[in-house]
Amino acid sequence: MSQKNDERWVEWGLFATAFSSILIIVLIIAFVFKEGLPAITSTGFFNFIFGMNWNPDIGQYGIFPMIIGTLEITGLSLLMAIPLGLSCAIFLAEVAPSSMRRILDPTVQTLAGIPSVVYGFFGLILLVPFLREHFGGSGFSMFAASLILTVMILPIIVSVSEDAIRSIPTEYKEASLALGATHWQTIKNVIFPAALPGVITSVILGMGRAIGETLAIIMVAGNVVQIPSSIFDPVRALTSNIALEMGYATGLHYNALFATGIVLIFMIIILLVIANYLHYKKKVTIVGGYL
Repeated sequence: MSQKNDERWVEWGLFATAFSSILIIVLIIAFVFKEGLPAITSTGFFNFIFGMNWNPDIGQYGIFPMIIGTLEITGLSLLMAIPLGLSCAIFLAEVAPSSMRRILDPTVQTLAGIPSVVYGFFGLILLVPFLREHFGGSGFSMFAASLILTVMILPIIVSVSEDAIRSIPTEYKEASLALGATHWQTIKNVIFPAALPGVITSVILGMGRAIGETLAIIMVAGNVVQIPSSIFDPVRALTSNIALEMGYATGLHYNALFATGIVLIFMIIILLVIANYLHYKKKVTIVGGYL
């Protein structure tokens, strides 16, 4: 009887923890919507989303250039991080000797724990002057922000992808090798396809980190509200806009920054829905193929 009571208390404790987590998220989203909707109502939905000018001094609140800047920074960083991260994960899981893994695995984990301000400071002191000297302009640019984000999301992609590859049953590898496939053919045709749902999860996590990053982007992106015509043009991300102006914003300007947060929430939700759909579709295809 006592054991049943203990199990019941554990179940209720776990339920309360899970429910409180969901409740906190719902309350945060509700607060953001409550503070942000007045700006969208006053400015107009399409004027706010597709407006080209952000000038609170004269009441102009258009965030389209910042939406484009956020997507371009995130997309460029993923374009660089995914091939590097997956190559590193495959190397660590299937190729590297154990002595090298003992060195590289803690190194990757250490990179994941470095504060974003350190990455931003590195970019400000070394990367921005390098780009200014070799490519012209101010050095503060979408490319600089994307490079910093690439380094920041690499540990996530590497760690999660490596775990996904290692989780594949050894029977798959042994069966492929027994049929005469080489090690690289086994990795390409058996192990990597089987680990693909976990790889997609790593990309989702990296994408979320890239979209939500603020401080490092502020330090190297240039923070100019414009649609960049080149990867070496300065841009301003949505998160940077909130962080830069929230300290002195009042009235409708204050509400407009919360409305920017609403747009960020919807962007992340849309991207996660697409990514999870691809994850589920690929997982079903793989399972169906094995069955």
